[in-house]
Amino acid sequence: MFDNLSDRLGATFDKLRGRGALKEQDVRDAMREVRIALLEADVALPVVRRFIDAVTEKAIGQDVLRAVSPGQQVIKIVNDELVRTLGGDPDEEEGAPAPEESRLKLEVKPPAVVMMVGLQGSGKTTSTAKIARYIREKHGKKAMMASLDVARPAAQEQLAVLGQQADIATLPIVPGQQPVDIARRALESARLQNFDVLMLDTAGRLHVDDALMAEMKAVAGAADPAEVLLVVDSLTGQDAVNVAKSFTDEVPLTGVVLTRMDGDARGGAALSMRAVTGKPIKFAGTGEKLDALEAFHPKRVAGRILGMGDVVSLVEKAAATVDAEDAERLAKRMSKGEFDLNDLRTQLKQMQNMGGLGMLAGMLPGMKKAKAAMAASNMDDKVLLHMDAIIGSMTAKERAKPGLMNAKRKKRVAAGSGTQVQDVNKLLKMHQEMSKAMKQIRKMGGLGGLGKLFGGGGMPGMGGGGAGAPSLPGLGGSGGGDIPPEIRDMMNKKK
Repeated sequence: MFDNLSDRLGATFDKLRGRGALKEQDVRDAMREVRIALLEADVALPVVRRFIDAVTEKAIGQDVLRAVSPGQQVIKIVNDELVRTLGGDPDEEEGAPAPEESRLKLEVKPPAVVMMVGLQGSGKTTSTAKIARYIREKHGKKAMMASLDVARPAAQEQLAVLGQQADIATLPIVPGQQPVDIARRALESARLQNFDVLMLDTAGRLHVDDALMAEMKAVAGAADPAEVLLVVDSLTGQDAVNVAKSFTDEVPLTGVVLTRMDGDARGGAALSMRAVTGKPIKFAGTGEKLDALEAFHPKRVAGRILGMGDVVSLVEKAAATVDAEDAERLAKRMSKGEFDLNDLRTQLKQMQNMGGLGMLAGMLPGMKKAKAAMAASNMDDKVLLHMDAIIGSMTAKERAKPGLMNAKRKKRVAAGSGTQVQDVNKLLKMHQEMSKAMKQIRKMGGLGGLGKLFGGGGMPGMGGGGAGAPSLPGLGGSGGGDIPPEIRDMMNKKK
């Protein structure tokens, strides 16, 4: 997300960093570039004006222009204003939870009703299932879902299927029942079965109309929701903001859910939404899978926009996806300087579970070059699948003792994995280099000793975080944010 905006801002700030001293005109020229970048990202014009005025006023102050690193000071001012625009506090501590107003308010007499509203095609039904799953996983509460969409064909059946996939209870379908009656039945059913949360997936329309708003108000009157979440498709850009404003004027919204944030190269909807509606963005949908949902953290999103990375979210993602037993076993082996192809395969799977190379590169600071190299090579995460296929085509003995791989065995493995012998050689070379690194780490006192060299804390999510943290192959020692040569070579091949 935010790729184009991030690139434009990065180029502008590179110019500022390269200057030892700044004049007022330098700052104003940079702000003109920032203004153009925000407008091209489809940020609402009033929001752009307020943003530029606020940043310029602070950036042309004497404290900034006479600072030791004025360029860095200006970037910090822009970062802080981005955080405020997104609804956050720039002074919050690193790793702090989302702002209070951005969290779901579920501490009411159960069942807490969460009502989902929005236009047809915005992703309401999928988001309903995602949030219900999130509530169970993050809050430990039992949720039930009910579809009130009697207009769209098979809408109720779709929610029932999603409920089965996510292992979330859904209200049985009664043909012919109207939305308000369904809401009342769902509320009674949730009370009788002691559910903590009731998710109501309401009907949408192709545009905002009187019938839609009347239905929303009737359902809200019957269910008395604790949360009314507007679901908008971020790919619609400025139109998403207009839709949000229309709903804000008619329905007592408590927050916004932005869908398809993984495909939004502009990011204008996210930057405009809070300022235009006055409502916090509570969740961002980052993919089609039911676990592809993130709580919206303004400070972390601002960091991604400015290319500063989001290591906190990366570590949280690691904690949620990495198997603790596998991590513990791998940490023990690494502390002894042991690292075979089974260990490499485990790490490749960890990377896939965490979203693949592109996701990791976008969340690690200084990895813009790596992400750009992947995009330039027109490569996706097939490289991880190919590497896994190569290891899977080996025998258990070969995986445990890679030194057994002679020319004949390599030819057999290449044929079995649908790759070429040179691909097998590159994988073995990558393993060999990593194995050497493990032995070097052992000589330096293991992961704990390495952590002391870097200030005592290790490197969370990059091999120095201990048993619970993943050690990402090739994403910590490649220097300057470049992709490791073995992976780059495989990426550059025509698949």
